[in-house]
Amino acid sequence: MPAPPIVFDRGLVRLRRDRAAKTIDGRDFLFAAAADSLIERLDFIKRPLARALVLGARDGGLAARIGARAGVELVVAADLSERLLERLADRRVALDEERLPFVDGAFDLVLAPLTLHAVNDLPGALVQIRRALRPDGLLLGALFGGETLTELRQAFGSAEIEIEDGMSPRVAPTVELHDLAGLLQRAGFALPVADTERIVASYADPLALMRELRDMGESNALAARRKTFLRRATLAAACARYARDFGTEDGRVRATFEIVSLAAWAPAPSQPRPLAPGSAATSLADALKNS
Repeated sequence: MPAPPIVFDRGLVRLRRDRAAKTIDGRDFLFAAAADSLIERLDFIKRPLARALVLGARDGGLAARIGARAGVELVVAADLSERLLERLADRRVALDEERLPFVDGAFDLVLAPLTLHAVNDLPGALVQIRRALRPDGLLLGALFGGETLTELRQAFGSAEIEIEDGMSPRVAPTVELHDLAGLLQRAGFALPVADTERIVASYADPLALMRELRDMGESNALAARRKTFLRRATLAAACARYARDFGTEDGRVRATFEIVSLAAWAPAPSQPRPLAPGSAATSLADALKNS
């Protein structure tokens, strides 16, 4: 198989998250929203899930909530950033989500809240997660969707075209909802489900948005990003366009974040399966006659 394209500078992703360890408190509302969504889904699962892995531990809040649930015996908090992990007291491991170090079947549950959007090989990462799950183990995840930061993308794009006669990549590519179920099936998961939620936040100005992205470790880490400093004229033009096109009545600006949630199971013989074609005991025509 050909190597996946290098979209993200993974070393820079790590550095961004290392820096965020000092600034993330009180600013990582998106991670909190994703964690709430995963917990809500988990509440519908009645069977015990004793061994859990949290990929992308951030402030450790989700790992603590999972560890407090009845029937959970082990929680491993994992993150690309050792600086974030230093804040946690529980079992922890620094790792790259693209190279999981666990034996097959190590966990009953893997949670991946807003971390897989920054891997270069999402299908490969999903395959490794599926292998780390025991048969009938559960994956719950959340990724940024295609509408995330659409306002920022549009404002910078039009400003760069006008000022610099070209665009540089500033907002990361994201997975689309309609593609996610197919990716999960390709990775060997069963019974995939995905849905999406949009969160619209407001900021005093575009610079406040950019500062918050930096403080939560989500500023630009694209491998093809511009390596030179941003021109002041381009920044000013982008901020002006942002305020003009996406301003609110109270003088602030809005920013859209789309969170795509997913659930899927590692395959097991006990799971429900569709009937084989032609195996039905009653024809559709007969059913319609009797309705």
